[in-house]
Amino acid sequence: MNDRNPAISKGIDWSLIGIYLLLVAIGLTAIFAATYKEGDAFFQSFLKFKTDYSKQLYFFGISLILGFFILLTDSKFFSATSNLGYIVGIFLLLLVFPFHSRIKGTESIIKLGAFNFQPAEFCKIFVALALSKYLSRPETDFSKTRSQLIAAGIVLLPAVLAILQKETGLALVYFSFFIVMYREGLPSVILLIGFAIAALVVATIVVAPDTLAIILTIIAAVLIYIYWRQIKRRRRILTTIIFLWVLCVGIQRFAVPYIFKNVLQKHQVERIYDLFGKDNPYLENGESETAEEAKKKKESGSSYNVRQSKIAIGSGRIFGKGILKATQTRFDFVPEQRTDFIFCTVGEGFGFMGSVVLLGLYLLLLFRIVTVAERQRSTFSRCYAYGVAAVFFFHIAINVAMTIGLAPVIGIPLPFVSYGGTSLLTFTILLFVLIRLDADRQMVLR
Repeated sequence: MNDRNPAISKGIDWSLIGIYLLLVAIGLTAIFAATYKEGDAFFQSFLKFKTDYSKQLYFFGISLILGFFILLTDSKFFSATSNLGYIVGIFLLLLVFPFHSRIKGTESIIKLGAFNFQPAEFCKIFVALALSKYLSRPETDFSKTRSQLIAAGIVLLPAVLAILQKETGLALVYFSFFIVMYREGLPSVILLIGFAIAALVVATIVVAPDTLAIILTIIAAVLIYIYWRQIKRRRRILTTIIFLWVLCVGIQRFAVPYIFKNVLQKHQVERIYDLFGKDNPYLENGESETAEEAKKKKESGSSYNVRQSKIAIGSGRIFGKGILKATQTRFDFVPEQRTDFIFCTVGEGFGFMGSVVLLGLYLLLLFRIVTVAERQRSTFSRCYAYGVAAVFFFHIAINVAMTIGLAPVIGIPLPFVSYGGTSLLTFTILLFVLIRLDADRQMVLR
């Protein structure tokens, strides 16, 4: 093979493809274990486009074909079309509003015959490419506030549209792109402010409103006492402390209640309060729950889902019950066990060891992506690689955490393992574009 027609395998990181194939194989096995019905003809059920595992197998075939064509594509194509792709992604998100189908509480899905297409999931590809394109421009000075705001706007616009489509879980995924900005020079103080606000929101949920206001006031008073000598010389310090106190109390008293009442859906608020063992104080019309309603909520909804998920994972013990022998997931005790709660299917069927293998593969995938990112000569390729790593990390961490009760149930899939055509295609494209860019890592793309 001469230089003008290089082999497709030249420069390809086969370890990433190998991990990808293993994760998809685990996903197909888990979906089969959770949805296979006794009496179905084994081979015929895979050939018919009716069962979830047969559909996922078809989606996998489409993903492989798409991945093959991505590997044949010139790397410059992804850089050259990134801005156009972003416009297309925003257009698809806007298209949801007049043409959406309401499915399981979300309004972010467009039905295309027998298929469901979710632009909010797919748009992550375009955001990763557009953000990488912007950050890699020679004229972008990311130390300036203007550049930081533009980069934040690229990320937050699709997030806002996703929230308007009642897809808060996927909207939160877009915030993972701030990790890319941090890698490229975003000041640490901005991330610290973000974590501080998150901690304040948690405190607002856990601590009584008046008690938290008193605590914030005491903290402000202590800071004034500590910095009193400096305050005598520089009044700006006192102004800053007072401003931060007013901001924190404002978030606690007004911003959080407004978001819980008007932005988040009722079931999402209940999931958040269930996580902390608290009753939802934002009931409609100011009504309180009766004992019967509280009991019914415990027997259904997110708390029930998580409880059944933990029972399933625990019952798998060390080596699991085996494929098609898991009782919790086989008999539908765990809702959404093939999608959001697929990890409990792995935990029950393959036990602690199977869960460790799956998480080990994910850890290896993330480590390999970061390694690939750091060896890039091109800023565009490096930013894109970190974007892929951030998206994968967020999905993996939150999905696993919510199945074991450490995070609220926000309905995001486990990469390559959860059932879903749009999800599998999105994660495949994200990974294979990275593999293509890495294959041409000696090329400097802008």
